[in-house]
Amino acid sequence: MNDPIDRNDPYETTEQHVERLLGRALNSFDLPDALVERLRTALAHASALHASHHSAALHRTTYRHTFLLADGASLTLWELVHHTGADGRDHHELYADKTEVRLAAVRLSEAFGLPEAVGLGDPLDDDLDADLELLSALLVRPPEPAPRVYVPDDSADHARRVLRRAENRNRPGDAVAARLRGAFAHHIQQVFGRQCSVAGRDAGFSLYEHAFLLLDGTEMSVWEVEHTATPDGRHMCEVYEDERTARAAMELRASRVR
Repeated sequence: MNDPIDRNDPYETTEQHVERLLGRALNSFDLPDALVERLRTALAHASALHASHHSAALHRTTYRHTFLLADGASLTLWELVHHTGADGRDHHELYADKTEVRLAAVRLSEAFGLPEAVGLGDPLDDDLDADLELLSALLVRPPEPAPRVYVPDDSADHARRVLRRAENRNRPGDAVAARLRGAFAHHIQQVFGRQCSVAGRDAGFSLYEHAFLLLDGTEMSVWEVEHTATPDGRHMCEVYEDERTARAAMELRASRVR
């Protein structure tokens, strides 16, 4: 069964995620228009496996998609993905209410002679608060930083080392590297840091701005994400050309371990 997170695009934006969810859901037209409009203001998202059933007759999985909206509120959608052993093709349904997706899952199971009870409590509900807390933290901007103090200290070499240790595929390219060869002073500032739980494991996230003063008198920055949200818990560095992309990458890393 296909994963609701696109593994071919590890840096999918929240806007793209919303469009993909709505586009593939067979019942998206049943969602209230007001809800869809609010969903289109989402700034961040986290997706998690909620429940699954696999048998010879039916494969059924439920995912929880949590969104942080522009007004600071949160919104949750429940996605039911299923296919039968006969066609093997995924069918997607979206629900705004947890009870509705449970009933849909039960009706689906009963149609294949697999009755099950609709439970009321769910230990995974505790994870929802953790998702929202993390999403909010990743988007909170720190107080206005102090003025930069550029230090001439082999800055071109510092830039080269920052770019060299980046492991992300969409790291800054040759054009950025060429400009930074003209750096003669730099300033490093941490703009975000947090310890949290990712996939049941402790993980740390830090975001640094590396600002450079160039020989032509201009300034430019690259943004470095350091984290331990990796399958083996090792330290990983990613570098981006702008802060927004760097924060989006942190949000994505926080929603799953790759």
